[in-house]
Amino acid sequence: MSIQFLGMIGHRLASEIIPASGPLFDKQYIASFARAHEQAGFDRILVGYWSDQPDGFLVTAHAAAHTSTLKFLLAHRPGFVSPTLAARKLASLDHLTDGRLAVHIISGGSDSEQRRDGDYLDKAQRYARTDEFLSVLKRSLESAAPYDHEGDFYRAEQAFSAIKPLQKKLPVYFGGSSPEAIDVASRHADVFALWGEPLAGAAETVRNVRTAAAKQGRDIKFNISFRPILGKTEKEAWERAEHIRELARHQLNESGYTFGLPKPQSVGAQRLLEAANQGDRLDKVLWTGVAKLVQGGYNSTALVGTPDQVSDALLEYYQLGIDSVLIRGFDPLNDAVEYGEELIPLTREKVAALNAGKRSA
Repeated sequence: MSIQFLGMIGHRLASEIIPASGPLFDKQYIASFARAHEQAGFDRILVGYWSDQPDGFLVTAHAAAHTSTLKFLLAHRPGFVSPTLAARKLASLDHLTDGRLAVHIISGGSDSEQRRDGDYLDKAQRYARTDEFLSVLKRSLESAAPYDHEGDFYRAEQAFSAIKPLQKKLPVYFGGSSPEAIDVASRHADVFALWGEPLAGAAETVRNVRTAAAKQGRDIKFNISFRPILGKTEKEAWERAEHIRELARHQLNESGYTFGLPKPQSVGAQRLLEAANQGDRLDKVLWTGVAKLVQGGYNSTALVGTPDQVSDALLEYYQLGIDSVLIRGFDPLNDAVEYGEELIPLTREKVAALNAGKRSA
């Protein structure tokens, strides 16, 4: 199997080390950011979901209009749009993007975040709703005839979507480290997404998800997220990492913005914080400096080193069965360009060589 590279775009320039600037919905930046990923050789980009930010459907549509081959991963939270309507929206967007769409389902790891949009279900209820949401969504996307549905969260009579995805099947990504998340993923996910844990933790998650999926007669692929920090030398890369930590610390103190910290209901955040509490540097090049600052609130672990060292680290995760990786930088647009210069092609070369060696053996 080959390796896929995902990026992530925002709707304006901002990061832990760069204060937000420009209009909140910066059309030119969205277009430039998407094109930079396409030119750098990324396969797909994630468009995130926040309770107070621009609509991801429209960000995706705008980015797709300024690219031709780049694929998209649209984050979506169940609970705010009925699954029958969500199916028609996603199918329509898949046509608009010429079949380049996938959806990343997020049940929600923070009660307070959910309540901003009027959702007062607890975590267990959210996962139960997600399970039913995905069942109805898939039926609308695939059913050739109207159907009825009556469940705990949704009811519909003669539901039908005349528009189907341009692709034969719309890929579904799903993440979460709790037993509830793995249970839902085992039935519905095509790709299970992990935050950037140490190798041992990632291997454990892969085993658990595979076991759960096998009980459902299913096979799942895996994606993992990192924030690579590159340098021409190892020393330069680590100096850059420490500089990023200080910039992020300063911006956190100055702005009071929490970047999503902390998420007491998120097992993934707890696992990330546990890793950060083990130390700054884990395995060979995994760095938890910013993850500790934001209390594990989101994908914030970094791989630090030369492109050769970081590609070697990615190869180790690949050998666990994780065949796609989401990489985004602390200087988002410039880092995406930098990744395309050496890290992405070098990693692909190493994966191809590894697979060729296995075939020969």
